[in-house]
Amino acid sequence: MATSQTRYSSADRREQILGVATGLFAQQGFRGTTTKLIADRAGVTEALIFRHFPGKEELYWAVIERKISCAAPGERMREILETGGDDLETLSRIASQVLERRAKDQTLSRLLLFSALEKHELSQRFFQNYVADYFEVLARFVRKGIATGRFRSVDPLLAARSFLGMVIYHSWIQELYGGKHFQDFDPQVVCRTVASIWLQGMRPENKNSARRPRLLPRKHVKKHRVN
Repeated sequence: MATSQTRYSSADRREQILGVATGLFAQQGFRGTTTKLIADRAGVTEALIFRHFPGKEELYWAVIERKISCAAPGERMREILETGGDDLETLSRIASQVLERRAKDQTLSRLLLFSALEKHELSQRFFQNYVADYFEVLARFVRKGIATGRFRSVDPLLAARSFLGMVIYHSWIQELYGGKHFQDFDPQVVCRTVASIWLQGMRPENKNSARRPRLLPRKHVKKHRVN
């Protein structure tokens, strides 16, 4: 007796295609994944895929948007910053949230790295639509810190990038490059260490404690013979 196939609504079918495409794109990249392969894995025709998505690039972008919407990194960072607390605790929570999310699912990281390496246009589109705002959320926090004298005067956006860069790079080393199999750091120790290192560099300069570089006594200075 033949079994009946599951019937999907248009919205459910679109989600099914996105789910299959997400896994394939994350493992094989944009160029390494064909719409025919996606159709075969999803049990549909390519024509049905193109009924939902004009082309493979639009499908890839829809996959990225879907992952960003689920992760909502910008909204979660805003929530942490609005909660308040001292700078070390706040930044440690931000780092913890980033590392925890990426440890559970590296799909988005892989998709974005593939987009940067294979489809430069999509990489720029992603930065403009999502990354720039993500950095700006933390940059506003830095600006307030500068205004209140907690932080020294630096470019707020560069400061925000430097902090998130440390956290994200650690995640890449541990999760994508397999570093955790060699050095399995305690996540909470990592978060507080990174936050404290960053804060140390952001402290205002104390003019009273500024010292001129100490010169070595002449007897300790090695003379190089010129031939």
